[in-house]
Amino acid sequence: MEPSLHLEDEDLGAQAPPGAPPDPALAALADATAWLNSPPLTASDLRGHVVLVDFWTFTCINWLRTLPYLRAWSETYTRHGLLVVGVHTPEFDVERDVDNVAQAARALGVDYPIAVDTDYAIWQAFGNHYWPALYVVDAQGRIRHHHFGEGDDERSERIVRRLLTEAGATGMGPGTGTVEGRGVEAAADWAQLRSPETYLGYERAENFASSDEARPDVRHVYAAPERLRVNHWALSGDWTVRGQAASSTRPRPGSSSGSTPATCTSCWRRWCGGSPSGSG
Repeated sequence: MEPSLHLEDEDLGAQAPPGAPPDPALAALADATAWLNSPPLTASDLRGHVVLVDFWTFTCINWLRTLPYLRAWSETYTRHGLLVVGVHTPEFDVERDVDNVAQAARALGVDYPIAVDTDYAIWQAFGNHYWPALYVVDAQGRIRHHHFGEGDDERSERIVRRLLTEAGATGMGPGTGTVEGRGVEAAADWAQLRSPETYLGYERAENFASSDEARPDVRHVYAAPERLRVNHWALSGDWTVRGQAASSTRPRPGSSSGSTPATCTSCWRRWCGGSPSGSG
């Protein structure tokens, strides 16, 4: 007997009634700004495939931690009729440049088709509000399952396998199960995690602890306090703080400008009940 992951009927969520039409949201793929790793794909091109539509943006740590699963599923199930389509919808200005998206995709090993959604056309058609967001589409073009955020990966895989089986796939072998990520792709330790996300740009920065308040869009020499409170951070040296980023000012090679070395210091709680640990 072929090994398989156990699947309860309720895992499929809302069942598509017989003869239900394709979901109209897929038509928005035609409105992609550009395509990477593939010629442009349309809803009709997807018919006959089980499709994972994955909304992502390359600076999102929550999405990065789902990437090992997306790669594994693409590698394991493409030959059985699965098609993974990444929809890159930008959160920050740096992510609006298609060249930056292409560079990030290469660096991260994202080789499945990517619809560049700079104008949010696909995002809006799906009524999406999250990074990451995963939509599972059956071979008739109907959205049968969705998941927002990290986790629940084994359930998502069970649903993919069920829909591939519905579409006639055989011989899939055992599922990929738990996939270990490394570096920035390593899974979060939710039982221990107690520090929030931190943004260095003034539009969303919180808990900034340098002796001076952030000076928007101008160079300034900051000083860090001697001691940081938990979940606070500070700049030290010559920095320019902009709306979505902070950049250190470095002297040009051969310059004698005497610019102050720039550092960013933070203090995060890494263990429940443990001592705060600093990093720079």
